[in-house]
Amino acid sequence: MKKDLYTVAVVGATGAVGQQILKHLEERKFPIKEIRPLASARSVGQTITFGGKEVEIQEATPHAFKGVDLALFSAGGSVSLSLAKEAVAHGAIVIDNTNAFRMDPEVPLVVPEVNREAIQEHKGIIANPNCSTIQMVVALKPLLDQYGLERVIVSTYQAVSGAGWQASDELLSQSNAVLQDEQVEAKILPVGRLPQHHQMAFNVIPQVDVAQDNGYTLEEMKMVNETRKIFSENELALSATCVRVPVLRGHSESIYVELKSEYDLEEVRQLLSSTSGVVVQDQIEKQIYPMPLDATDQIEVYIGRIRRDLSHPRGLHLWVVSDNLLKGAAVNTIQIAEAIIAD
Repeated sequence: MKKDLYTVAVVGATGAVGQQILKHLEERKFPIKEIRPLASARSVGQTITFGGKEVEIQEATPHAFKGVDLALFSAGGSVSLSLAKEAVAHGAIVIDNTNAFRMDPEVPLVVPEVNREAIQEHKGIIANPNCSTIQMVVALKPLLDQYGLERVIVSTYQAVSGAGWQASDELLSQSNAVLQDEQVEAKILPVGRLPQHHQMAFNVIPQVDVAQDNGYTLEEMKMVNETRKIFSENELALSATCVRVPVLRGHSESIYVELKSEYDLEEVRQLLSSTSGVVVQDQIEKQIYPMPLDATDQIEVYIGRIRRDLSHPRGLHLWVVSDNLLKGAAVNTIQIAEAIIAD
């Protein structure tokens, strides 16, 4: 697929991630012949602004992919399952930002800085990993290559925008209600379709996505299974605890790693600093470390609080922060598309 310009469809164009995809396609000057924003029937007739022009949103149907080169999906797993293969049948390469195909052995799961070569294995569909997985594997890949990974334990502090723009709106309205001493309504978190919901404002919810039979949540198992697939390390010892915090945007992760070989701490800092897509902010004595506010609207993965474990000679601690809507979703999707046309 080597062309000068490409017809690109964005499925879920009205959603939080879809809007960021459109914004960054334009900002990154992706070579676009035609942009085709697609959404559900209720959004048909609305418009988006792209390249200084008003573009009308079309309904996401199989016929809408005629003539499309790249189809960027971010409208939920059920939409991807029903339409992604239809898009491929029309000749498009699909980059899917949902959980629909991530663990399909026929579908590569890609973070370009980590396993760009896997793109070549695609059969029409490429999966974009979960947002919390992406920033973790970017941080861990240089350590894997240099020292090997024995064990990983991660605890996440995830922004509400990961649950959609409605969750962000609810956090703001709840915060205002608390400050005004008014009744607080909870309708979305931790999971909209579950019967019980909890207040997010001034609170922490230790559940992201639905519970699994093993006591972990789906989000936690995504991190485990996706990381193993991306690294081709099926036996990697990895466990996760995923937590929703009252932050609008930007996921944070506390990662504990046991490396397979001895390491020099300054060498680790230099290794991470030289990694593509990574910014090291690690001067605790000057109160310099990554925070979600600073990572918002940035495409890099930020790493700080790099320190030895006190009880294990090969143990290492990292604090990793990234914008979940950008590198965690929209920008990683676009970087995959850029790699496709470059390669």
